[in-house]
Amino acid sequence: MKLFIAFCLLITTSATQAQTATYAEKLGFPKGKKVVIFHVDDAGMSYESNVGTINAIDKGIANSTSIMMPCGWVPQFFKYLKKNPNVDAGVHLTLTSEWDNYRWSPLVGRDKAPGLYDEQGAFWHSVAQVVEHASVEEVDAEIRAQLARYRSFGFQPTHMDSHMGTLFQPKFVMSYAKLAMEEKIPILFPGGHASLIIKANNVPADLQKLIHQVGQQLWDAGLPVLDDLDGTSYGWTLPAGTPVTDENVQKYKTQKFIELLKSAQPGLTYIIMHCTAPTATFDQISSSGQTRNGDMLAMMDPALKAFVEKEGIIVTTWRELLERRKKM
Repeated sequence: MKLFIAFCLLITTSATQAQTATYAEKLGFPKGKKVVIFHVDDAGMSYESNVGTINAIDKGIANSTSIMMPCGWVPQFFKYLKKNPNVDAGVHLTLTSEWDNYRWSPLVGRDKAPGLYDEQGAFWHSVAQVVEHASVEEVDAEIRAQLARYRSFGFQPTHMDSHMGTLFQPKFVMSYAKLAMEEKIPILFPGGHASLIIKANNVPADLQKLIHQVGQQLWDAGLPVLDDLDGTSYGWTLPAGTPVTDENVQKYKTQKFIELLKSAQPGLTYIIMHCTAPTATFDQISSSGQTRNGDMLAMMDPALKAFVEKEGIIVTTWRELLERRKKM
């Protein structure tokens, strides 16, 4: 009975802290401030995505990325990192292969993790298929293999996150958190108020409680924790009838990012985008070239940077977050 009461108090305390003190404040950022990371997913997926990511970071306001270790253009991106070792770069833990014309496969063999493989010998196309076919043990083996491959290039990741959010599924989330706590590597996880992600995904109350519990566990393990997360830019497309030009796409996406920043609550918010400089070859991979190009152009838009500076929004990095957490 005492254990049950203690557990209930832990949940209540976690929820109360999420309401009264953001993780940004716990990390020493000023109370009431919006603190953001502009993060680019899918580095290493293709040459075009590498170019888009590099443009967004070197020529724009983006300051974080993560690499899809099972994909073909990983070595080229690590060549960039060797010349730019201070760039925030993590492991984009990948358990799906969503396209039809271009696919990638698990790093662990079929003999060790048959549930990760589809009939073509690649990852499954969807998150639901991974949940249906793969065991927790198979997923754990694969994400550890991807971390090991990252380190084989001579780097330590600044963080880890989850391609298509597969590891946010209740079936796998504790494997994800356990790896982070064992390796002392921060992970993408919105353990605070999670206002944007709850609204965008209509997260039910029981999962909201799980979010706060896992966030508290990560914090107690000495890791920085995010307050919120947004990945809606992937679905922002030009209004019907608007000519598809770089100028129009940039203007539209920049305005959408500004609206997002206005709607974000104080705390530490992780803003995900996908930056690609599309080509005819990329168009054979995915029809998402326009929205990915828009993300890249928005990150490079001086108007977005000017808005961030005008509003006093603090832009941080995973490196800074971990250093701040170590000092707590």
